[in-house]
This record gives sequence, structure tokens and C-alpha cells, in this order.
Amino acid sequence: MKIINEEELKKKIKIFKNQGLNKVHIVSDFDKTLTTNLVNGKKVPSIISVLRDGSYLTSDYAEKAQKLYNKYHPIEIDHKLSIEARKKAMNEWWTEHFKLLIKSKLNKKDIKKVVESGKVKLRGGISEFLAFLHNNNIPLIIISGNGLGGDSISMFLEKEGKLYSNIHIVSNSFEFDEKGNAVAVKEPIIHGMNKDETILHNLPFFNEIKHRKNIILLGDSLGDPDMVTGFNYENIINSLLKQITPK
Repeated sequence: MKIINEEELKKKIKIFKNQGLNKVHIVSDFDKTLTTNLVNGKKVPSIISVLRDGSYLTSDYAEKAQKLYNKYHPIEIDHKLSIEARKKAMNEWWTEHFKLLIKSKLNKKDIKKVVESGKVKLRGGISEFLAFLHNNNIPLIIISGNGLGGDSISMFLEKEGKLYSNIHIVSNSFEFDEKGNAVAVKEPIIHGMNKDETILHNLPFFNEIKHRKNIILLGDSLGDPDMVTGFNYENIINSLLKQITPK
């Protein structure tokens, strides 16, 4: 664990303790933050990667999805490019990928199969952490650019027995027909580069957190701290979680 400013962290921890748990809420990413990126010795970067690497949809889906990944992922991680250029590329990527998912006949049953595949797992200690938050009525806001949307996150947490009432999920959302087929994606599209545009005070649960001015923020990328943009917090502890590497 690396601490940039240990004295500042100690001061904030003291403030958090003195003001109590009823002044705290948690804002967190999902993939590679609450979940581990390494399962049975293999890298699992996200829920959508499980779908891409499996045989869940039409035969050509995986190939086309991989081509999109190969085209756009290098842009996503190229910090020499401007934020605007990377945001534009990410929006193009996710827009094209959602169109591909719909064309490839994504169904709610496919999302459930991915969730139940055993290839998505919580990080060590996260199960206990979620239970602690629930038992102490501390809101957890999950903001995710998940390619399978909030349905996959809620299904996964339900499978784990952790879909608690204090958890609020802000993610992409599909529209499904009566047969469970995805037919559209609701705007706006959320991805890893535009979480700063997800304004918390516009969300339905805002009244539950507006008086909780002390935030613990959990993420795995440099863009994740932007998740609290627009929230009038007083104190924040940022934590970027390191990805696990194969031994």
C-alpha cells in the first residue's frame, strides 16, 4: 500500500471518526475495484470481457467485439492524447459495442449466464466490507461504465447475497422486449472516461447522501476520482486499488 500524504490521511480519518458514520458515504467503481481482475490464475478485466471471451451470443460476436477492443483500448490508455479525444473514442467504442450486442441478440438470460459462470468474483474482503456498510446504514454508490449494464451488477450482487438496500447502482441500462431481448440502450452512455459527467445531485437517491459530506472513493483508474464531480463534499479519501498480477 502506498500513501501519498500520510499526515493528511491521518487527519481525515480522525475527522471521519469524530463526525461519525452517519456523515459518510462510499462511491465506488465496479469492475476491478469491487471485483478481482484475476480468477483461477486468468485475467478477468470486466463482466463484458467474460461475455466477449465466451460463446454466449452469435458466432461472430466475439471476433467483432475483439476488433473494437483492439481499435479503441489503445486510445483509452494513451495518456499522451487529450481527454477530449479519449472521451470521443470511448463514446464511439461503447456506442458501436452496444449496437453489436443488440444485433447479436443479447438476452437477459445471457447476462445471467455470465454472472453465474464463476468467472466474476469479489475482491478479497469486499464481501465483509459490503456487509459492514449495510449493517451500519452507509450508502454505497456504484458508478460503472459496465458494458453489460446495471442489470449485470445487480444480478451478480444478488447471486452473492449482497444486493443490499443501501446500494445504488449508476450504470448503463438496456431496454428489453417481452422476450428479454435487448432492443436499445438508454442515454446517456457511461464509460470509463466520462464519469465526471454523472452528476450525483441529479440522481433519485441524492436526498439519502446530500448530508453525508465525508466520502470514501474507491476505483482502479485515474479517471475514477472524477465520479464525485459536482458533489459538495467536505472531506474525501481517495483509494486506487491495485490490480492483482499472476504469480
